[in-house]
Formats: sequence, structure tokens, C-alpha cells
Amino acid sequence: MTTPHDLERREFLKRLAAGGLVIAVGASGVRRLEAMPAFFAAGDPFQPSVHLHIGEDGLVTIVCHRSEMGQGVRTALCMVMGDELEADWTTIRLEQAIGDPKYGSQNTDGSSSIRGTEYPRLRLAGAAARTMLEQAAAAEWGVPATDVAARNGAVVHVASGRSLPFGQLVSRARLFPVPAAPKLKDASQFRFIGKEVAGLDLHDILTGRAVFGQDAKMPGMKVAVILHPPVYGASVATVDASAALKVKGVERVITLATTPIPSGFQPLGGVAVVASSTWAALQGRRALKVTWTASPNDAHDSVAYRAALQASSRAPGRLVRKQGDVAAALSSAAKKVTAEYYAPHLAQAPMEPPAAVALVTGDTCVCWACTQDPQSARNEVAAALKVPKENVTCHVTLLGGAFGRKSKPDYVVEAALLSREMKAPVKVVWTREDDLQNGFPHTVAFQHLEGSLDATGKVTAWLHRVASPSINTTFAPGVTDLSDGELALGILDLPYAIPNVQAESCKAAAHTRIGWFRSVSNVPHAFAISSFVDELAHAAGRDPRDFILELLGPDRIVDMTKVGAVKPVDNYGDTWEAHPLDTARYRKVVELVTMEAGWGKKLPKGEGLGLAVHRSFLTYVAVVVHAKVGANGEIAIPRVDIAMDCGFVVHPERVRSQAEGAVIMGLSNAMTSELSFKRGRVVQSNFNDYRVLRMSAAPRALHVHLAPSGGLPGGVGEPGVPPVAPALANAIYAATGKRHRSLPLGKA
Repeated sequence: MTTPHDLERREFLKRLAAGGLVIAVGASGVRRLEAMPAFFAAGDPFQPSVHLHIGEDGLVTIVCHRSEMGQGVRTALCMVMGDELEADWTTIRLEQAIGDPKYGSQNTDGSSSIRGTEYPRLRLAGAAARTMLEQAAAAEWGVPATDVAARNGAVVHVASGRSLPFGQLVSRARLFPVPAAPKLKDASQFRFIGKEVAGLDLHDILTGRAVFGQDAKMPGMKVAVILHPPVYGASVATVDASAALKVKGVERVITLATTPIPSGFQPLGGVAVVASSTWAALQGRRALKVTWTASPNDAHDSVAYRAALQASSRAPGRLVRKQGDVAAALSSAAKKVTAEYYAPHLAQAPMEPPAAVALVTGDTCVCWACTQDPQSARNEVAAALKVPKENVTCHVTLLGGAFGRKSKPDYVVEAALLSREMKAPVKVVWTREDDLQNGFPHTVAFQHLEGSLDATGKVTAWLHRVASPSINTTFAPGVTDLSDGELALGILDLPYAIPNVQAESCKAAAHTRIGWFRSVSNVPHAFAISSFVDELAHAAGRDPRDFILELLGPDRIVDMTKVGAVKPVDNYGDTWEAHPLDTARYRKVVELVTMEAGWGKKLPKGEGLGLAVHRSFLTYVAVVVHAKVGANGEIAIPRVDIAMDCGFVVHPERVRSQAEGAVIMGLSNAMTSELSFKRGRVVQSNFNDYRVLRMSAAPRALHVHLAPSGGLPGGVGEPGVPPVAPALANAIYAATGKRHRSLPLGKA
């Protein structure tokens, strides 16, 4: 199995053996890989998180340690390292890393592939290699290193114009010590970073040559589909496989054990039908007769559960943030506003459902999967097979979307277990129905908010209670409310200058696996917070834009140790010093998006503009939705404007693309998408009843406005989603005077 046009490992080793310069980047900095014979004997040359190799043939090989699912990380990584190296873009080759902790974190979640410390580490690798090549050329010519400069794949002697290509310099460059702190380029010198660069995978994707998880094959491969328990926690009671085994192509029917609750990333269990083709496996599964044991979640019902969450949110919960005296401010308010908001379970529903191929031979396993986290896949497969982690190799294909679902490797484990049983490679295929009904739904949330206004219309108090099952319920028993990390997604880091703030996390049991989803708990939190701000603005008789800017207070860096949080507030894994909460950046995106959207313009009856702003994954996003409501409540969206301040922009085309996709996904969340349960079972089965936005309902115009600022890049893939739903709800209120506090909106 190889991905077309990716450099194969065997070929990489050949070039390495021929003599080349290998730069490794790890947590401890940059180093050169030495002692090549011993190095090869170790069996794997890729030690740290990201490697840069320049061969004597002049080819530059970059190993991508993150998964590509359309966000452009493979291209962006090459842009960053190649720019600092001064590489010739046509000589860059890409290799996808296998799952291994020596690469550092490989979990392609949390909008973390470039943001934070990753960006300077990648630049450092390219700069170190460039410096060593320049030193090698200077030594070759007997001139000072200050007299030479790397330019587009060669080193040039500036005074004479003579040059040497990188390939001719690597043998000498390897002899120089790796500079601890190489000089980085000035931004004005960038050739790739921040520029419009075509995706490295684009041609193969457009021509159908790209390999996704569903494309993966091995010689002699069998195909399996699995009938999973209909209710979380149930297991197989009886199986009648006689009809299934009569289906042409069906070879075996295998019962998989159910992982007890909480199941973590291990499989749900069920009955697998293994066949010579996907079609035969599906027909065989349809012919199965299976009964299931009882589950503690058999009575789970979304309607009743919503009522339970509502009751929980109306009572005091675990105190997580307290500033001032909210109770006193509410009781003495000139005006008090109370509102409750509901957001349902959501499915990640990537266009490509999960798929994996595995081959177990003795106590070793090799697998190929469309996974966001090959290290997790490796670890979970090893645990299921009871073999050392070092005996499992997980290769990564391209991903046809993911949104968090494919960081949970239960489907990879299924392939490995079935391969061991079949003593042959087995490909596990999940259908759309499997994914919707047996996945890791995004959490449901019910939120109760109270706010007070003084006689001048200023907000004096803010009470926020949330009842929402935690992701941690999937991994540990006895979890009854959101974790502090989940609460840091909008609630603990509320930026507004309000003197009295109180936040509480209320009890919420889980009745299904809970998984992360694009932007995680920011989605329901932003819906409640930005909707409530709009309600307060109208209660105060103020324009929502002006009200938000006033609520932000003076431009300042918010001291997160003084916001009244009971525990230190997480900052998406980064420090508050590197990525402070800056109200000036909030203000900037609000002012930019409202200016571009024509905020304040007069609109026909039944039309309105709605505004929302939210910070997540170190990025500030503001959205204005123009909504048009028909006589029968049909919602049309003539235009959406989204402004994003994600710090320094590495790959502008992909940033705009991800912002556009976030708007579409956010509108789906707001208007049509809902995953519900009845008798413990997921009601929806495919896109006919789990509705995502149709082309006819998409905005007629969608404008992305980038507001890059200094400092490190922030996240991009997720931050655009949270403000979309509240902006739409606020636009509908502006158009009709009717307030929507429950998702999906359906009709207005």
C-alpha cells in the first residue's frame, strides 16, 4: 500500500544511505541524525516529531506527522519548512508518518497542526538546514558564510553569482554542527508562507488517484461489516447466521465481544460478517437474526432527557467561576433577563465513513486507516490484541472528512480483531448508517442564563448554568458533569467586563458514547452566550454591535488568574502568556465583520442581520448572518460574512476554505442537524433524516475577511463554527421579533 506520489519508505532509506543531510526537530530542539550504520540497524530512522531530509539528488523530503483531511496540513507543513530552507518547491517530496510517539503528538484535533509552538519548531528545522548548507558552500569556496545565501534550492555566492545546488552540498553540510538558534527569515522574505500555494494533494484528489481509507487494499483481503448493538451497553444474546452464510461470497460470521461501559475507544461489539466483497458482506448482515441483552440505556429518550437536563440546569450546580455577588446584583437589578438554551446531540458525519484494513501475523499487526490519531490507533490495537505497542504499525491514508470522529479508532481495532480470527487481511467498512447510529455523538446541552441591567442599560450580573454530559463519561465511570477543560470552552474564559459573574456545572448523566466534534463544547456554549448577549442588548434598547463593543470594555489583556475561576483555566493546551485573551482582537473582528456586512443598513420587512463573536482555539471570529424569513417561516440566507483573526496566516487559501466550510457546518448545526434517541436507539440513519445543509439552503454569498495580527498562528479548522448558529438566531429575531433558543431552528 502506498499513496501515489508519496515517497516510499524503502526509497527514502536508499537515499539516506547514499548520504544526505537529515534534520530532526523534537521537543529538545533541532539536531542532525548521526551514526548512520547504527541508525539503520535500529530499524527506523525517524526519531523525532518532524524530519527534513535533503538527498544528494537534491530532493527534499518532509515527513508529515499529522493527518490530512482537507485542511491542507501537508501542504502547509511543506510551506513552512520549505520556505525557511529556501527550497525549490518542485523538489519537495512528502512522506506520511506512521503512528509513533517519537513524532510527538500526532492527534490531528484541536486545530493544533500549525498553531502554537508547532509553527516556530517547523521554521526552526528549515532554518537550521539552510544555515548548514550555507556554511558548506562557504567552506567549499573559502569565503565567509556571511557572503553566501541560500536561494531556491541552491546556495549563491552573492558577490560572484556562482552557485551550488543543495544536492552537491549535503555531504559537506552534514559535518557542521547544527546551530542551536539559526536565524529565521524576516516575513518580508517569505516565498511560500502566507502566499497562495496550490495543495500538494490536489492533482491526485482531482484525478482520483488519492488513497482514502475506503480505498485501502491488501492482497488477499477480506471485507467485513458489523451489526453493532442498537443500544450502548447491550451485547449479543443469540445469533442465527444460517441465512447469512448462504449469501454468495460470505465466508464467516464472527461474534465480537462488547466492551463494558465506559468503553473508551474499544469496539462496541456485535456480529461481523466477513466476505469476499463489500456487497456480499452487506447482504449477509441483512440476513442475520440477532437478539441483544438488556442495557442500562434501554429507556433513554431524548425528549425525557431534555426535561431532565432542564431541571438540572435550574438548580445550583458545581461552582466553577465566581466574581462579585451575582445574587445581590440580580435581586437589585433595574431589569432582569432570564433565558434557557438547548442544543442537541450532533453527529460528525464525515463524507467518508470510517474504514480500516489490518493484517495480523503472529504477534504483529500492520494496519491502514483514515485516522486522525495513528498513535491512539496503535495503542488501542495493541491493547485489544494484547501485544506490545511496538509490534503494531499504523499507516495513515487521506481522510474524507473527520470532524473528530476519526480520532476514535474503534473501527481500526475491529479490523485487527477480525484479521486475527481470519488469519488474513480484513477491511472493516462502516456505512453511513453505522456511523450515525453507533458513533461518538457530540454532547447535548441545556443552559440556563440570568443577567441584570442597571438603569443605564449596563450589564451588572451574569449567571450561567450548564447541564451537559462530558466526553470523560466515555472513558471513566462516575463522571456527572463537564470537565474544567470543557468549561474553558467559552464559559470560564468569558471575556466581558461584567462586575458580577457566576458559572456552574450541573449534573448530566450520559447514555451514549460522547465524543468531540468540530469545536467541541464551544458549539453549544457560543450559541447560549452570543444569543443571550443579543437578548440583553435588546432589553437595554441598544444596537447589538454597540452593546457588544461596550460589554468588552477597554482594550486589555484579561488576567485569567483574576476571573474568579475555581481552578486554573486551560488555554487549548497553550500558555496564556503566548496566547493571551485580548479584548482588542475581539473588537477588531466585530468592527471588521459589521463594516463589511453593512451593519445598520435598512432591510425589507422580514429580513434582519444577526451578529455573534466567539474566541476558540486561540482564534477570534465574528459572524454576521443576513436572514430572510418567508410568510410560512422558511429561512433563506442571502449572505454571511465571517471575520477571523487567527494570528499570522500561513496558508491563506486553506484558511478561507476552512472558514467557508465552518459557516456551512454551523448553519447545518443551527437549521437542520439533530441526533435523537428513542428506547436507547439513535432515531436517525442517513442524510435523509440527519439533515445537513442542502445546496439550495446555502448562503447566496459568503465572504471571508481575514484580520491577521502579529504573534503565533492560532487554530483555523474549528473556530469558525461556534458563532454561526447564534448569529443566525439573532438575525431571525431581527427579522421577525421571534426569539429561538432551541436547535435546530427548523422554520422561523
